[in-house]
Amino acid sequence: MKVIVIGAGLGGLLSAAKLSGSGYEVEVFERLPMTGGRFTNIDIKGYQLTTGALHMIPHGPTGPLAQLLEEVGADVIIERDEGMAFMRIFEDIENNIYEDVPFGKFGKTFSLWNRIKLALFMITTRKNPPKDCSFAEWLSRNFDTPLAYQMADSFCGWALSLKAADVPAEEVFEIFENLYRYGGPGVPIGGCKAVTDALADVVRSNGGTMYTDKEVSEIIIKDGKASGVIIDGQKYPADLVISNIGHNFTHDLCKDVDISEEHQQYLDRIKVTKPSAGVKICLAANEPLIGHGGVLFTPSARLVNGINEVTNIDPDLAPQGKHLVMAHQTTQWERTPYLEDEIDLGIKDLEEIFAGKDFEVLLTQSYYNGWPVNRSSSGSDIGNTTPIEGLYVVGDGAKGKGGIEVEGVALGVRNTMKLILDN
Repeated sequence: MKVIVIGAGLGGLLSAAKLSGSGYEVEVFERLPMTGGRFTNIDIKGYQLTTGALHMIPHGPTGPLAQLLEEVGADVIIERDEGMAFMRIFEDIENNIYEDVPFGKFGKTFSLWNRIKLALFMITTRKNPPKDCSFAEWLSRNFDTPLAYQMADSFCGWALSLKAADVPAEEVFEIFENLYRYGGPGVPIGGCKAVTDALADVVRSNGGTMYTDKEVSEIIIKDGKASGVIIDGQKYPADLVISNIGHNFTHDLCKDVDISEEHQQYLDRIKVTKPSAGVKICLAANEPLIGHGGVLFTPSARLVNGINEVTNIDPDLAPQGKHLVMAHQTTQWERTPYLEDEIDLGIKDLEEIFAGKDFEVLLTQSYYNGWPVNRSSSGSDIGNTTPIEGLYVVGDGAKGKGGIEVEGVALGVRNTMKLILDN
């Protein structure tokens, strides 16, 4: 059988690698002049910055992405700095007085009564996670400390590029469960590009074909089934089509479709799906700023949600003796017209967090609309199938439940592969 994959981002490449290794004839079409999408490197002054992600895999060498990479034979090394996630709690931000509290012990900052409730909820919510409310709403019902909301916004902002008020509580608790199950983050040696390049190598070695600078203008629908694509007026037939560009953009490519009641319900669902937006600020440092290869959450900051310093694990991501530090902050949808103001506030946060440290801003990057953090914000994903037979959607527009960023992409791809290969 022949499969066409639209988009050579992480989800598309994972799908192509798996199917090409399972005996399928695979062609991948990418509209950009490079593969990797928002998961590859760009060189700025000798620093390996990224097109999107932060050179970090949320569950490191033991999570869904690492498992899938190993399964398809991608040669990627992922290293984890064990236990290295902290909440930086400022007592006096003007005088730079703070405590870095280990992520697993954040409750020590709470009152005795809130610590007791936290211990109880850590047990009960694993069996009965809350439903039908946002994470912020759940917190408001159970904790009376503002710091809990700040911590929640910091975690959700870093992990999902959303406020706690915009994430279903059920999704957050599934994420917590995955943290118990798989552990914390790791860094792929060589950065994001090492992952997507390895996957592209697997596709080619399995006999698959990769095309860049090839934009799909239409998905061919014949008798209600996806049967290929059109590029520059030329038809490319296929038995299956897998799209890595999200449900909305995928449907826009389907020109000849009869809209049934089921199909209209699908359209109504994707119409209200919102991408998540955010800003990344990349710093070049002449000294370690956080001193470890994990995550520094920043609940005391105005906008910055979290920071990493991946050169503590892979020094080759920066010039010799230098460090690459990346900060992320969520951007509320109504604030996207004011991104310059958002960036300025984020830089002020970093100047306060790293007061007296030797660093400079290398690059600021914004992600929204057609180039977002996630095409579907976490908790709003609608799955990998479409009403059109033989047409599937993967990537950050169709993540698996409880999957942080690229882990969600991997979970969605695994679900799609099960649907195809078990059929």
